[in-house]
Amino acid sequence: MAHDPRDLDESLLAFWRERHISTLTTTRPDGTPHVVPVGVTYQPETGTARVITSRTSRKARNVAEAGPGGQRVAVCQVDRARWSTLEGVAVVRDEPEQVAEAERRYAERYREPRVNPDRVVIEITVDRVLGRAGGAAASS
Repeated sequence: MAHDPRDLDESLLAFWRERHISTLTTTRPDGTPHVVPVGVTYQPETGTARVITSRTSRKARNVAEAGPGGQRVAVCQVDRARWSTLEGVAVVRDEPEQVAEAERRYAERYREPRVNPDRVVIEITVDRVLGRAGGAAASS
């Protein structure tokens, strides 16, 4: 059973506000998974997760090479028995206002990001949330 991405219980919302490193799983052109540590922010009211990165990173290239329809991805964070995975379709955004918004959210959760003129945003439209972060649980 999955959680409703736009109606998460407070324990999962709090877990996604805490400072945790996550993993992002994308798919390489040869079909193999590419899993890397990332900082991610989640905006539950819109169902949007964001990862800032350089446009030349493998993760950004994997998503961009999937085409305008995007690529199915997952971000996951774990803290002992607490865990949560956000799944959805990702696209790469490079519009200055989108990058600035993602940087602002990243600074709120983690710290001010370093200057990177090649920064883009991997923007994920979340359609599935799994996890257990207190009283709520979903099976994998």
